[in-house]
Amino acid sequence: MERRAFLKLAGATAAGLAATACSAAPPAQAPSSAPGTSLPPSTDVTPPSGPPDWAALRNKVSLLLPGDSGYDSAKRVFNPAFDGFKPAAIAKCAKPEDVQAAVSIAARRVPIAARSGGHSYAGYSVPDGGLMIDLGGMSSVDVQGEQVVIGAGAKLKDVYAALGGAGRCLPAGSCPSVGIAGLTLGGGIGVLARKYGLTCDHLVSAQVVTADGKLRTASADSEPELFWALRGGGGGNFGVVTSFTFRTDPAPSAVSVFSLRFPAGSANDVVAEWQRWLPEAPPELWANVVLSGGSTVGVRISGCYVGDSASLGRLLDQVGGTRTVKQLDYLGAMKYFSGSENRQSFVASSRILEEPVEPAKLTSVLKGRQGMDLLVDGLGGAVADIAPDATAFWHRKAIGSVQIYSQADVSNRSAATKSVAEVVSGLGLGGGYVNYIDPALPDWMTAYYGGNVARLKQVAKTYDPDKVFGFAQAVTRD
Repeated sequence: MERRAFLKLAGATAAGLAATACSAAPPAQAPSSAPGTSLPPSTDVTPPSGPPDWAALRNKVSLLLPGDSGYDSAKRVFNPAFDGFKPAAIAKCAKPEDVQAAVSIAARRVPIAARSGGHSYAGYSVPDGGLMIDLGGMSSVDVQGEQVVIGAGAKLKDVYAALGGAGRCLPAGSCPSVGIAGLTLGGGIGVLARKYGLTCDHLVSAQVVTADGKLRTASADSEPELFWALRGGGGGNFGVVTSFTFRTDPAPSAVSVFSLRFPAGSANDVVAEWQRWLPEAPPELWANVVLSGGSTVGVRISGCYVGDSASLGRLLDQVGGTRTVKQLDYLGAMKYFSGSENRQSFVASSRILEEPVEPAKLTSVLKGRQGMDLLVDGLGGAVADIAPDATAFWHRKAIGSVQIYSQADVSNRSAATKSVAEVVSGLGLGGGYVNYIDPALPDWMTAYYGGNVARLKQVAKTYDPDKVFGFAQAVTRD
């Protein structure tokens, strides 16, 4: 769940806002023995020398180089902190063949990274000195009965609009400008996850350009190990996805949204009650608890219920607070949770709440930290119905993800980064959510992928033996 949506939501509700199944995968095996797998050869030889032939690529793809008109705006991503990054080139791709050409010409010469929505918390979609593959031109959303085919450059606002208009539902995130690609590849936590599961749980197949420049179909029957890895193995790893095919559900006729406010000094009591209440609630209910730092730690609960407001009200009676409730349709609820599309400067990290903890463990680290929030997004329900090793998303049995989020600009970014690191350490929790990727997170690979690390490394060894898509926190063969 995006932190921005709830920070915005809390302010609006305070002002009186009124409107606003999958079975376990088989044991890991060498991908070379998997049916339908055609493996790229390993090329453990001296890499080619010299820069890519940008002129040759420009003959095939719309290409921007430093100094070209439109380059500076094209390289911008959501967080202004990465405005200083300078890709050697930006390939504006409109079809899979464009991606294939870009990968084939630049592979093993410069770093390569795909950019969908541009929300990488570490700026990894802006490869300094490398090739940015801009997927924004591949943004179609084609609803085909019970399935939907979505281009890798599509933003969530467009995905929801198309699905809502067709009476279909796909559980996903909330920030309107987040790209479907990064969200899905990292798992896809959202406000409907307890009822319908993660975004990646609905993936039927994906079109992927791998390091050898080939376009492959990854599904349960074709490249099955790659398909397994794409469901939670993190964006930027294994290849460049050009499109996704998802299974959808009928859109619910009613989604009741709510916000609960509590008096100052009640944070520990509210956290304790939330940890008891949500795991025992029906999967139709999703809620988070947001803790805000300062001299007194503030607390609020927000969420939604797949059903009518009267049924929700009976559940909310169990936790109290001053409530705001509104019954909406599916599309209306997704718009209700939408944050701003304006660029925002921040520093963030994550941990995983594997089981209930002493509330003071979460609240004490925020004392005196103005401008910092902990957003604890509920898991369980349909998320936990799938085994941790059935997809690459490991944290199936957790009760929540914890996002540590701090406002930051040029003047205080260093201090904010230090403060976030202190909170991460002080929480004493393990795990992490790769979609809140953090270069400073201790033991990040185990934190993100848990017991799935070895299998993910094997997939990387198979499909990207030469680290064509390598970056600071990439899953690699070594």
